[in-house]
Amino acid sequence: MDFPSDLIRFLTKAERVSVLTGAGASQESGLRTFRDSQSGLWAQYRPEDLASPEAFARDPKLVWDWYAWRREAIKGVRPNAGHYALVEMENKIPTFTLVTQNVDGLHRFAGSRNLLELHGNILRVRCANCGTFTETWGDDTESVPKCERCSGLLRPDVVWFGEALPRAELESAVNAAREAQVFFSIGTSGVVQPAAALAHAARNKGAVVVEINAEPTPLTPKTDFAFHGKSGEILPELVKAVWGNNSR
Repeated sequence: MDFPSDLIRFLTKAERVSVLTGAGASQESGLRTFRDSQSGLWAQYRPEDLASPEAFARDPKLVWDWYAWRREAIKGVRPNAGHYALVEMENKIPTFTLVTQNVDGLHRFAGSRNLLELHGNILRVRCANCGTFTETWGDDTESVPKCERCSGLLRPDVVWFGEALPRAELESAVNAAREAQVFFSIGTSGVVQPAAALAHAARNKGAVVVEINAEPTPLTPKTDFAFHGKSGEILPELVKAVWGNNSR
């Protein structure tokens, strides 16, 4: 694939790069998007009706079981070439921040280090009462596991409808966007706020904005470079075009 020489030059010289990824990046690994994930016993429910504090309060076991089903689905999924290309990019950029809207943990599995999971991580849980985090819990399938600290019910460590994004992660993401020399928007529609505002924050501070997505989005007209296709194919080619086999 041929990339514009200006983009190659920008990335070669860049000291600060920020990336935002959305559902499209995981979809290429075979993982269904949030709203397309229902099947089998869960086909009768809308995801929106199971992903809220109100739903958990109404029927915590139903919500817990749905997320347990989703976690099992994720266990059979592996990062794709796009995930690994971002790890390679991180290895070559002095200051690199990866912000994701995805909760599947695939970026972490691939090896990304400076990672901000804006919507949480489905593989972790936290106490609905005291907020204590844990990555391990009992295997009793008859009831919702309880917190060892306060006996409150455990819930997925994800941001539900009606909940605010974690403040520290959001502030770090905004700062990274504002300080970036190059900003990538990958596999995201560019309309879900507040994550969608990150590209505009970067652009307003003079960053070169690059979009990689299956199809055009509302962000496309405001980007400096837009590539429409699979990030799992485009990103590895871009990394190779910029750095080849050489590391900084």
